[in-house]
Amino acid sequence: MSLTPFKLLRPRSLDEAVGALAKHATNIRVLAGGTDLIPSMRQKLFEPQYVLDIRHIGEMKGIRMGAEGVAIGALTSLTDIEHSDFLRKHYPVLTEAAGTVASPVLRNMGTIGGNICLDTRCLWYNQSLTWRKGCGFCIKKDGDLCHVAPGGSKCWAAFSADTPPALLCLHAEIEIAGPAGTRRVKLSEFYTGIGDNYRHLQANEIVTRVFLPQNMAGYSGIYRKLRVRGSIDYPLAGVAVAMKRSNGHIEDAYIALTAVNPAPLLVKGATVFLTGKAMSEEVAAAVGDLAAKTAKPLTTSALTPEYRREMIRVFTKRAVLAAASN
Repeated sequence: MSLTPFKLLRPRSLDEAVGALAKHATNIRVLAGGTDLIPSMRQKLFEPQYVLDIRHIGEMKGIRMGAEGVAIGALTSLTDIEHSDFLRKHYPVLTEAAGTVASPVLRNMGTIGGNICLDTRCLWYNQSLTWRKGCGFCIKKDGDLCHVAPGGSKCWAAFSADTPPALLCLHAEIEIAGPAGTRRVKLSEFYTGIGDNYRHLQANEIVTRVFLPQNMAGYSGIYRKLRVRGSIDYPLAGVAVAMKRSNGHIEDAYIALTAVNPAPLLVKGATVFLTGKAMSEEVAAAVGDLAAKTAKPLTTSALTPEYRREMIRVFTKRAVLAAASN
């Protein structure tokens, strides 16, 4: 599958990148690591006239500690996050999640910003042009029918990145730059829950930094994912847990899911349910039931929705038990 011709732009500063986005917003794509964009362009899911290669913008790289927490440049590689001693000590759920993304080679290329902005995926969407044409296309690309839910008008493509559920557990915020300047938003408010319009990001804007608050440092963290192969594959169900314990009881805890909804989601009620309790098999099983109710998997992957929902239940139970034992 060949690439459609395009013009490559290589800005050296954030201001230059924002200027290029503003100028070509209707027909441009941002390339950070390229591990998702390039395969999608080969499948003719995107055919931009311009590709904005931002890999050489130094101000968007690195992990910086401050009094209020940590700022991570959006171009920081997943490998750097995985192997950061500071993040592993203070925000372990993030390093665990980063370490499960794809394979070592792809983690060397992939970035935290790219993972946050990863396009939603579906069995009917992530295919070649010939395959999609034979199926009559879909709502997300060139058609008007959702093959997952044919009776509706909503796209149910699943959000399948690994680091966002970990970041949700850590109350992360992101910085977005555009022609009007920068704005800072909670990551939980960044996603729309709509498969074909999954994020609140304008065509002339770019994610520049991720912020982790100081008050979330020191929480134990676990990430578990379901995938067909032990490497490379996207998650078909993923669970992140961040937990703080005191005197044998849970002082605070957060659970988030990925790959089973059109957006990564915190499990509502999990924090209230777990706070103040001593961990046990019964408590872990009950919070697993809460997570399974939050998960709404459909036929967006090769595994059945029923199996993926059940694995959310199982993985959540295992993850909270593991977090409580750290």
